[in-house]
Amino acid sequence: MKLADRMNRLGTETAFLVLAKAKKLEAQGKEIIHLEIGEPDFNTPQNIIDAAIDALKSGQTHYNPASGIAELRKILAEDSNKWRGAKFSSEHVVVTPGAKPIMFFSILALINEGDEVIYPNPGFPIYESVIKFVGAKAVPLPLKEEHDFRFSIDDLKRSITPKTRMIILNSPQNPTGGILTREDLEGVADLTYGKNIWILSDEVYKEMVYEGQHFSIASLPDMEKQTIILDGFSKTYAMTGWRLGYGIMPEELAENITKLAINCTSCTATFTQYAGVEAIKGPQDASAKMIAEFKKRRNVIVDGLNQISGISCLRPKGAFYVFPNISKLPRTSSQLETFLLEEAGVAVLSGTAFGKYGDGYLRLSYANSIENINKALQRIESALAKLS
Repeated sequence: MKLADRMNRLGTETAFLVLAKAKKLEAQGKEIIHLEIGEPDFNTPQNIIDAAIDALKSGQTHYNPASGIAELRKILAEDSNKWRGAKFSSEHVVVTPGAKPIMFFSILALINEGDEVIYPNPGFPIYESVIKFVGAKAVPLPLKEEHDFRFSIDDLKRSITPKTRMIILNSPQNPTGGILTREDLEGVADLTYGKNIWILSDEVYKEMVYEGQHFSIASLPDMEKQTIILDGFSKTYAMTGWRLGYGIMPEELAENITKLAINCTSCTATFTQYAGVEAIKGPQDASAKMIAEFKKRRNVIVDGLNQISGISCLRPKGAFYVFPNISKLPRTSSQLETFLLEEAGVAVLSGTAFGKYGDGYLRLSYANSIENINKALQRIESALAKLS
């Protein structure tokens, strides 16, 4: 098969590849503990499910405006203003089937071949994939363990060139669980304000914060004029399979992102958007309970990892991932990913799945029960003892 050359520049998400390997082993009868996939193991709250069912029963099964139904866009703007202290309206909001299209559409709309985009590394692998797909240069911005997996403003300053057209931020972060501080974001604003540099701020984990608080760069004076907020329902409301995300951006850009949506997806499923309305307007108890449980699990997995010889692990402040340092072990990150799956029955991801600066680390998702996390820790310790 002769594919277009651009397909050679397109990457993937290793999490889904490891999941497929794990499922194959399970089909052979092997018990696998899944710590590889970034998905809450909780069910969507019942009130949200009921809202979707009611919408289906009332006939909300047809096309809707490509940018999303009016009620959801209005409530998302209002909710964002509460979170970020900005002044957004419905015209700034575009609803999409999942949050990834906002990333894809924003880069397609704003980045030309030969432009440069700075992205966090280790970071969500699709950032680099889409940047390269459009023919731009992907410039990694290292997130360092000694800096709590935040970037250095000096490193950012050195990375910016006359060709820089976008900086991607992610806080709380996948894969490290790190959180950018207000001072970090003020540093970004100082370097970019008023310049032809867009900020794509991925804030899908904004409510999963265990220490400190989430802060958005769009909250800083006038930065909303050159910021695209990427957000969604998958993590906070355990709605990964519903495919419901959104972007908040300057109105002129929103019109062009909507044009891309028309050409690609037509619109987001109507009944899922009514579920989204209920998610925001309805009770938050189930979400708060889930996040409190994630905090308990975080403490269990961090404490357990730090008791295993050769492993050290920072306590992440957000999301539901840990990023332990395994550089003292006699295997590479990729080798350990395979070894732990095949020998211990524990599915984890190599840090290199998130970029070159992930070398020497693993990513584990603690979106699993405490019972399974403890079992996984025991298996990991026993398997690693065989390596020494």
